Amino acid sequence: MARKPADQSVDREDILWAAAEVLHRNGYEATTMKDIAAQVNLTAASLYHHFKNKDFLLLSVLEVGLDLTIDKLEVIESSDLTCAEKLGGMIRSHVVSVTGNVAVGAAMVFEIRALLNANVGGKNGDRAFTAEFATRRKRFFARRDYFESLFRNTVQAGIAAGEFRQVDAAIVTRAMLGAHNWVGVWFREGGRLSGAEVADVMVDTWLAALRTHRE
Repeated sequence: MARKPADQSVDREDILWAAAEVLHRNGYEATTMKDIAAQVNLTAASLYHHFKNKDFLLLSVLEVGLDLTIDKLEVIESSDLTCAEKLGGMIRSHVVSVTGNVAVGAAMVFEIRALLNANVGGKNGDRAFTAEFATRRKRFFARRDYFESLFRNTVQAGIAAGEFRQVDAAIVTRAMLGAHNWVGVWFREGGRLSGAEVADVMVDTWLAALRTHRE
């Protein structure tokens, strides 16, 4: 089948999901731009028309996955629900998001190190190229910290309201999010439980661990 040329319309989101699938299958180091291009029936040159290189493409995959999840969490966090109801909704939303696209979820676990270690110099050490990547990478990690804070602040609010027992909110939040992210590694579509059912287990487990259990 002939590959599509660079000037032919291609949905950027389709490229990102395809890139996530290839990264999930091959790993970052073994993946080439040619592999990703083939996944969406593009020439490698066409893919460079959309993304400067593999590091920029990985960053874009992680950005879109994180931003979509944050949008949903913000709606829950700003609601009039109790802290326990908010946290349950946030846990459910995150786990359903991870199980809905395990490739992106797995990238959040395995490819963050590649993003941290990326040393993008561009063609002939182009400073603008390098600066753009550094700025976007910094923004991504700031957004990831903000994502974590939505959970941590909800846990802290629940403690203050007497809904949750006294715990180290920072450690509990990181343990919680680590468990959620790891779901993307072991979850299989069509397995014993659906993504929503896995989310229900996570909600029940974390809320049971945190509630004060006062009568």
